[in-house]
Order: sequence, then C-alpha cells, then structure tokens
Amino acid sequence: MKNPRIALLTGIICISIFPILVKWTPVSGLSSAFYRMAIATALALPYVLLRKKLEKPDTKTLWVILLCGICFGSDIAVWNISIQKSTATQATLLANLAPVWVGLAMYLFMPDKPTRNFWIGAFFAILGMVILVGFDTFYNLSFDIGFGFAMLSGLFYAAYILMSKYALNQMAPISFMVYSMAVSSVFLGIICLLLDQPFQGFSNTVWGVLFVQGILCQLIAWSLISFATQKMEANRVSLSLLSQVIFTSFLAWLLLDEKITVQMVVGGLIILIGIGITFYKKQGT
Repeated sequence: MKNPRIALLTGIICISIFPILVKWTPVSGLSSAFYRMAIATALALPYVLLRKKLEKPDTKTLWVILLCGICFGSDIAVWNISIQKSTATQATLLANLAPVWVGLAMYLFMPDKPTRNFWIGAFFAILGMVILVGFDTFYNLSFDIGFGFAMLSGLFYAAYILMSKYALNQMAPISFMVYSMAVSSVFLGIICLLLDQPFQGFSNTVWGVLFVQGILCQLIAWSLISFATQKMEANRVSLSLLSQVIFTSFLAWLLLDEKITVQMVVGGLIILIGIGITFYKKQGT
C-alpha cells in the first residue's frame, strides 16, 4: 500500500473491532494485552528474519524502541482494563484523546510546533469529549476507574506516537514494529507474572479471539498505521485515529447492545469535525 491516508484508514478499521473483542472475551485485560503482542511478534519475527528485512538500529534508536515498546504495551494494558470497566465507546474515545497530549508535547519540546489549525481541531476534540462524558462528570469530578484508565491510556498512546515518529525516520516500519512488539511482549509478560495473571486454561473460542487480536488488530493494523506515521505528521495521525470511535460505536451497538445516546452522537460528531478541520487546513498549506 503506497497511499499513507488509505493505509491509515484501513488500519483504523482493523483496530476498531478490538474493544468489542476485549469486552466480549472473558479474559484478564493484562493477559489479553500480552497475547495480542506476543502472537503478532511470533508471526512477524520469522518473516522479517527469512526475508532479511530486520534492520539493526543504532544505540539511540534502540533506546527509543525500548521506550516505545513499554509505552505501547502499557497503553494496551490500561486500555483493556478501561474497556472492561466502562463501555467500549467511551473507553475508545477517551484513550484516543492522545492528539491533545501530542500537540502539547510538540509545543513544549519540539521545534515543529502545531499550527493554529491543529489547536482548533484539538479544541473540538476536547469539547466533544466533555459532551460525550457529560458536563456533570467534570463539574462534580465524579470520574470512575474506567475513565481514569482510559485517560492514562491516552497519555501512554501519545508518548508512543511521538517516539515512534523518530524511530520510523531511522528504519523501515516492519523492523520498528517487530522490535517494538517484542519489547511490549516481554514487558507485558513480566507484568502478568508479577500480578499472577493467567496464561492458559482458555477455551478454543477465546484462543481464536486472541489470535484475531494479534493478527488483525495488532500486526496488520499497526503495520499500516506505522507506515502512515512515517509519511505523515504525528499530530495528524493521532488525531485521525479518533475516528475509530465511529466503527467501534456501531459494532458495540450491534454486537454488545450498548446504547448510543444523542449526547454520544453529538460528542462524536464534534470530535470528527476537529479531525476534518486539521486535514482541510493541511490541503491549504
């Protein structure tokens, strides 16, 4: 796939089913996160080795990859928990507020500052999030554990997006993905061992779902997203990923019988308006 925007859209569609699978499958969120990364790594590593496509990173890039793997593994783990503690739609939206944190980090620490148009889009994203969750929740500070984990997931996600941009400028997406997923697998495996999370005893159906998560939602989806991140600006990639809530919300309504209220629809539409603004302005620059 040569068009980064098409690759990004395809990747977003692939990851949109993930919250549904997590919500539906009776498996620990940490165990699910571990197998998502481990299965993807086990399939990708032989391919890159046989095709001699695994590049050797320099020391600085290696450290960035290690941090990327830890951040992404942490992101998936806490996102899984937030999905199980709330709804698939809310957890997806809140976790994908990463563009706000990406924009702030770029403004504070990077030479390439976000444009005014990005901040307009980010403003709409925040407004949509507030409408979705409800003004009373923020006014009364009545946040539940699902909300907290979803927000934490967004912070890990933002750190991953920013650091992966550097690593992807140094090596091909497939090499970066394999290294990053391997680090995430080891990191999550250690966490599961320390917290006594199950590694076996699952039904055949559950194993099937775990393989779908590893192949479709991780290996295929993030190979495409990594390619898009390499070719596009990190803040616009992260903001575009918010659009997965459309697909996730529809699947949650269809398969999990989750209610989609007018408030949720309005909040989601406002978030998408923000995404549209950033891409419209990009065409004019």
